[in-house]
Amino acid sequence: QVQLVESGGGSVQAGGSLRLSCEASGRTFSNYAMAWFRQAPGKARELVAAIPWTGSNAAYADSVKGRFTISRDGAKIDLQMAALKPEDTAVYYCAAEQHLYGSTWPPLGDYQYDFWGQGTQVTVSS
Repeated sequence: QVQLVESGGGSVQAGGSLRLSCEASGRTFSNYAMAWFRQAPGKARELVAAIPWTGSNAAYADSVKGRFTISRDGAKIDLQMAALKPEDTAVYYCAAEQHLYGSTWPPLGDYQYDFWGQGTQVTVSS
């Protein structure tokens, strides 16, 4: 049974930092890209950052570039979030996508991902 388990959410003041972690289990993830999505109330789920199996060529949403860093160690990924803003408030989801050779990078649509975590709340107060 595949599981993606997130941890590290919480509440922080604007300008603060948080680190999210996600560990995948239940199968081999060697050809899977992994990513963080987020969904704020009343808004669509959006890709925050994605990282391929190799750990290189990570991709970021424009809104988080320079503030968030995604890293990967096998089937575990982290998202280091700094300079947080109230608009970063959302439920953050970890996801895994079987990334086929030659397919578009990064996979932007949530429909492209095969497995999802349960989500973790991040709240940034002003």
